[in-house]
Amino acid sequence: MVRMRNAKGSNATEIEKKIKRGNALRQGSAWRGYRGPVALLLVSVCACTVAVWMYIYSLDSDITETLVSQRELVSSHPRVYTVQCSEDYDNQKRYPGCTPQKCGRAVTDSVVTREEAQILRRLAERGLGLAGSEGGASILDLHSGALSMGKQFVNIYRYFGDQIGDVFTEVDFKLYRDVRGRIQAVIAETFGLDPALLYLTKPTFFSRINSTAAKTQHDEYWHPHIDKVTYGSFDYTSLLYLSDYGSDFTGGRFIFMDQSGNRTVEPRAGRVSFFSSGSENLHRVEKVSWGTRYAITVSFTCDPAHAISDPTLP
Repeated sequence: MVRMRNAKGSNATEIEKKIKRGNALRQGSAWRGYRGPVALLLVSVCACTVAVWMYIYSLDSDITETLVSQRELVSSHPRVYTVQCSEDYDNQKRYPGCTPQKCGRAVTDSVVTREEAQILRRLAERGLGLAGSEGGASILDLHSGALSMGKQFVNIYRYFGDQIGDVFTEVDFKLYRDVRGRIQAVIAETFGLDPALLYLTKPTFFSRINSTAAKTQHDEYWHPHIDKVTYGSFDYTSLLYLSDYGSDFTGGRFIFMDQSGNRTVEPRAGRVSFFSSGSENLHRVEKVSWGTRYAITVSFTCDPAHAISDPTLP
């Protein structure tokens, strides 16, 4: 009987061991079954992480230096970056007291308030809402009346006639003229010019840029260019931003292309960026990747023959 009990105990122990081995084998088989999908999931997560990192890096890969970020507030005095004047001006008629002797670029957030920028943005939205380009870039020129419409331009004052009074008000135009005057004054003060010898010139316009694919050459705003070469009459260029980089849109930064690297100004509503228009300030605008970027280009000349008047309602 003792031998029988020992045999039964031995059998029970063997059975218990077999049960444990079976459970271990089943657990191992289950893990092997899940191992493939888990490994695939890990690879996918890693690939997504790398893709996101590469995308973020690509946004900044051609930027050597950020001159002014969107988060900064440049108050009191403009932040000025001096650059050597190009030889462009030597081949042009010179206007003492105006033609650039000191060249550079500057940024200020104290000329136009964010509230004024919001009012001007609503003006732009109403005007550009009348039509707009089929591509990603649309313009509205209150001086000439030019408005993007499909693949061409129309004159809003002629095309819409008396209805234009339902879109714009004299208050809108007064603010536009006041802001233009303030921008002219800060450019003259910063570059040591006689403001009476500095004249508004064309084109001066609102722009709306989004990520829609370009349909015509007019939509391709991102090409490097020199304002003095492109427009001829420009001596000083300014941009008044009406929306914020990083929240209203991404991409769309203004980039100065220097031999030593690319330097950017990040748009901020109410920010004015201005610079001498020669080849010392070769520049481009990044493609907008998301959202909508609003701005006003306000340009000035030293040549009274190229001067234009402030816009008025018909």
